[in-house]
Amino acid sequence: MTGFLTRWILAFVLLAATYNPTPWNYIEWTRTNYSTDLAVAVLIGLLLTTGYIIYLRATLRSIGAFGVVLVSAIFGSLVWVLYDQGMITFGKAGVTTWIGLVGLSFVLGIGVSWSHVRRAIAGQFDVDDADN
Repeated sequence: MTGFLTRWILAFVLLAATYNPTPWNYIEWTRTNYSTDLAVAVLIGLLLTTGYIIYLRATLRSIGAFGVVLVSAIFGSLVWVLYDQGMITFGKAGVTTWIGLVGLSFVLGIGVSWSHVRRAIAGQFDVDDADN
């Protein structure tokens, strides 16, 4: 469980570092500082891109496009239930953005963790995991 939690938190940090509704994110920082700190902006952009490649590749390899749609639908249904029960509201754009970030990070966290979960439940492992 702690492995999944760590992967989910890292996915959330990756997404939130790229964009969130506060001024503390890569997109906003780059808009205001690209002319004076272009080299730093490029370096951080490349590091973020590397993180996305790692997460997206692992997610698509483990759960595939159908799994991404299914996990997204499950999360969307959960948000719908919470909204219907009055537990969340969508009055502010920032709330919607944070919910979206949590949802996307959940999809990436599940995707990166799925091979570990499948191996623990079914005893099956991916060919890439044969060295473990």
